[in-house]
Amino acid sequence: MIKQATIKAINRENLTAPEMKATMEEILTGKTTSAQVGAFLAAMRMKGETVEEITAAARVMREKARKIDVSNHMVNIDREEINADDETILDTCGTGGDGTHTFNISTATAFVAAGAGIRVAKHGSHCVSSACGSADVLVQLGVNLDVPPTAVESCIREIGIGFLYEPMFNTALAHVARARQELGLRTLFNLLGPLTNPAGATIQVLGVYDPGLTEKMALVLKNLGTREAFVVHGEGTFDEISICGPTRISHLKHGAITTFDLAPEDLGLHRAAKEDIRGGNARENARIVRSLLGGETGPRRDVVLLNAAASFVAAGLDGDFRAGIDRAAASIDSGKAGQKLDALIRFSTSCVQSVRSLAGV
Repeated sequence: MIKQATIKAINRENLTAPEMKATMEEILTGKTTSAQVGAFLAAMRMKGETVEEITAAARVMREKARKIDVSNHMVNIDREEINADDETILDTCGTGGDGTHTFNISTATAFVAAGAGIRVAKHGSHCVSSACGSADVLVQLGVNLDVPPTAVESCIREIGIGFLYEPMFNTALAHVARARQELGLRTLFNLLGPLTNPAGATIQVLGVYDPGLTEKMALVLKNLGTREAFVVHGEGTFDEISICGPTRISHLKHGAITTFDLAPEDLGLHRAAKEDIRGGNARENARIVRSLLGGETGPRRDVVLLNAAASFVAAGLDGDFRAGIDRAAASIDSGKAGQKLDALIRFSTSCVQSVRSLAGV
């Protein structure tokens, strides 16, 4: 099927949902070569993926992924501040590969959201088409990724935030890793990553690298049953809500999608230069995240406040972005956002020690 699918894509013919399903089944079960996968992904990128194709591919990815259940409604003293409904699970994730080399904005945003009481299932991996992935920066912060899925379940239930390390939950992606690394460009799998959260995130703030993708990805999320989402693209290829210029936003709510532009000035924030929110390697980005959660002010803080505000609106905690910005600032300044990071570090390291102890290692 992958040969036929590649030929169709080269001829700029769209695949049907069954064709995409069959092709993805071949890819994710290891029945294709890296050369075949690379050719298919490049052809799809040149043609442009449709809503139907992305939806079908995401459904196969979801079927292959190991899922976790975080629906336990236990009350924990560490989560006494929870004020979102118990069914709300947030993921803040970008498609990556936007080429802007910012610090890990969505990762910092996840801790701010958790600090304000939203359960966060942060899904991500090491860098493939970006300078520093969420997994890279979390390792530098001291989070141990080598924990079983059952421990991640407990982490989200008890602490209110957990990291779903993609290779642990979707082992089928090993079949495409080599092709993606060798291509070194954005592909269909950049779009699929944020769509396949193993915890079944009900709300999302999803960053995309092209303005033409905001409505398309919002439609895909609608097809997949997401409750509410903001799909965003900041001017200048940012896959985040930008502090450097206007952001194209498609808002999915109650099955309807509205698209609008939002500038930082609209919310009383000063526009910044791209250099003001640039990051570096994993170690430098970890320092930036820790400093932000410790109360550092400036453009980096502003961009995190903006993206966290979208999370609060999507969760139904706030009715507009201005109120969301205030809540995000309170999460940081109260120390709660930083406490979530510390709790995640403690949990992940003690969990591994416990597991190894039981195994007699």
